[in-house]
Amino acid sequence: MKTPKITILFFLFALFPSWVCAQSIFPRLGEQRVGTAAMTFLKIGLGARATSMGGSFVSVANDASSIYWNPAGLVQIGSDEAIASHIQWPVGIKYEFVGGVFRLTPTIAIGGGLGLLYSDDMEVTDEYHPMGTGQYFSYSDFFSSLSLSIRMTDRFSFGASVKFAQENMADLEMHTFLMDLGTFYWTGYKSLRFAASMRNFGSNVRPPGTFQKRTTTGKLTPQKYTGFSPPTEFSLGAAMEVYENAHHQVTTSLQMNHPMDNAENAVFGGEYIFEKLFSLRGGYRFNYGDAHWTFGAGAIIPISKVRLSIDYAYADFGRLSMTQQFSLSFRF
Repeated sequence: MKTPKITILFFLFALFPSWVCAQSIFPRLGEQRVGTAAMTFLKIGLGARATSMGGSFVSVANDASSIYWNPAGLVQIGSDEAIASHIQWPVGIKYEFVGGVFRLTPTIAIGGGLGLLYSDDMEVTDEYHPMGTGQYFSYSDFFSSLSLSIRMTDRFSFGASVKFAQENMADLEMHTFLMDLGTFYWTGYKSLRFAASMRNFGSNVRPPGTFQKRTTTGKLTPQKYTGFSPPTEFSLGAAMEVYENAHHQVTTSLQMNHPMDNAENAVFGGEYIFEKLFSLRGGYRFNYGDAHWTFGAGAIIPISKVRLSIDYAYADFGRLSMTQQFSLSFRF
């Protein structure tokens, strides 16, 4: 099957404005918001397949990692699926994620996920003991989510997730409930689809209780901790199979992101699948500082009635070296 020129032109014109925006407009926006959000572990992309495409996955959203990217995509999967991921983050931080998607009817699907980020115990330091006091503290983050996805028509789907998130550092703990919303729309032209999602929407979060603050007169008074917003992010994307036949499939995806705690950015991702068994993926992230390129690969192993997928993702983080993610998913 020949690829129509209009398809190629669509993605070239879609990519060009995003490059211009990323190089000129984006750096002037959002800089004042950096470092203003809590629970930023929720910004770490889940699923090696999606991560290897740079996170340009809101409009692809056809596997169990849609629990994180776009809950409207759960009903697009067409079968039940379970996923487990391991992320090796910089400075020895690890992130584990498990999730599952289950069809209730052909037009309704539910999903659930659990995520845990943690590190080894760290030694306490202060102004008198810069090399350590001999005491240690731990740091960890946790979330759980429950999602519902409904196919409203043959072209439009809607999804929502309720999420519980908790952050622990030493003797401080804070938790909150958040919401994700997503839409997914098939245009009817070839496989072109558009999607939008809003992740981690909720109220400000802060640790309970008070701490002692010394005033200018030297008196200690109890003060409440400062509240911070969750890392809410709005994403708008488009995806399409620009080439597809019995042996090969090439998917491209473009996504624009608007985080509340940083500048706007854009992501372009692609995936090549050979014989529906092997895949190569890549992505480029605009206005992500030093973190631009992502790469990955995957393999599908049919086992009786179960389809096992093994995926790997590499993401360049510039001065922070790189991150790696491994995922296993079972579709049945």
